Amino acid sequence: MIRFICIVILLFLYLVLGIPVLIIEYFIGLVSPKAKDYSCLRMVQWTFRLMLKIAGVKVTVIGEENIPDEPVLYIGNHRSYFDILLTYSRCRRLTGYVAKKEMLRYPLLRDWMRNLYCLFLDRSTPREGLKTILTAIDYVKKGVSICIFPEGTRNKGEEGSMLPFHDGALKIAEKTGCAIIPMSMNNTQAIFEAHLPFVRRTHVILEYGAPIYPDRLDKETRRHLGSYCQNIIKETILKNRDLV
Repeated sequence: MIRFICIVILLFLYLVLGIPVLIIEYFIGLVSPKAKDYSCLRMVQWTFRLMLKIAGVKVTVIGEENIPDEPVLYIGNHRSYFDILLTYSRCRRLTGYVAKKEMLRYPLLRDWMRNLYCLFLDRSTPREGLKTILTAIDYVKKGVSICIFPEGTRNKGEEGSMLPFHDGALKIAEKTGCAIIPMSMNNTQAIFEAHLPFVRRTHVILEYGAPIYPDRLDKETRRHLGSYCQNIIKETILKNRDLV
């Protein structure tokens, strides 16, 4: 419980003390948008790493050399709120995460997310979902990577199980030609969700798969791109299950 309280306090202090920082970042952005982008990125990453340290999370990372130095589409399985901290703290380039529109309810947090090119997905109608995908495509063309969890929500099933992928997210790679980077995470639910409200020391595995370029796949594989990517992630999760 102490770890959970410390993480909540840290988040609260960051958001409150970050109010003047947001103002400063706004003026920095008027002079140098790139400097603003990367200063926001590094501050948030530092805070996420601190949260993981407070939580007692030990991370084994595999395959990070697979990530090319270019904008990519990250996709991964999703079992914990800590998946975001774990993966975002390792992004070398500007990366926007696709989040549920409900995140717009939280002032300050949504402002930081907007500064980091995060997108807020509204699935109420196909048209609203398409708007988000089109914006993500535009971001990638401008050099910003995108990360999305295609299951659409946290999977509460057993380790290795996955919810069906929403194929629409993969259009980002198909329309831009960017690489898809599959991310496989093991044991992240053991940090928090498996024993709410306690945060416990946990060993997690994060593996980045080889880049997948849709335009280099055969026609039949492209037709079932979601299943193809999901199987790669699922096989990696099962392979790494005994490492935690």
